[in-house]
Amino acid sequence: MNKRNMKKTLLTLAVTVVVALYGYVENRPSSSATVQQPSESADIVLQKAYANRQGDIQVKGSGIVVKTLSDDLKGSRHQRFILKLASGQKLLVAHNIDLAPKITSLQRGDTVEFNGEYEYNAKGGVIHWTHHDPGGRHEDGWLRHKGRLYQ
Repeated sequence: MNKRNMKKTLLTLAVTVVVALYGYVENRPSSSATVQQPSESADIVLQKAYANRQGDIQVKGSGIVVKTLSDDLKGSRHQRFILKLASGQKLLVAHNIDLAPKITSLQRGDTVEFNGEYEYNAKGGVIHWTHHDPGGRHEDGWLRHKGRLYQ
């Protein structure tokens, strides 16, 4: 093998390694991400996350709507409402209505199930990513209200 072919082969190998490493890093779970354990209820996971000021936690759970808020129309539009969990913890739900349908019939006292990502804040936390990920890099989230899935 001459020097030119050897350089070409080494360059191809280097590019392949870089592409493979990039794919691995982009698709692996974040080191700060916590996955809900099957044996732990969402309420327990969320209580621990709040107490420890953690975020980036994918969680499934449900709560009762205690307040509906006006939609956030700055940037990506979000439907906003407050859920109260069985534990008493309150969560703001920020549901992206540019990527998923809005729950138009939502009222105080309704039960809403969710699959989304928890982020800490001082008021109890926020659930977002309650929609499909058009980029395919994040677990799809959803909301369920009166038997209908909003994703």
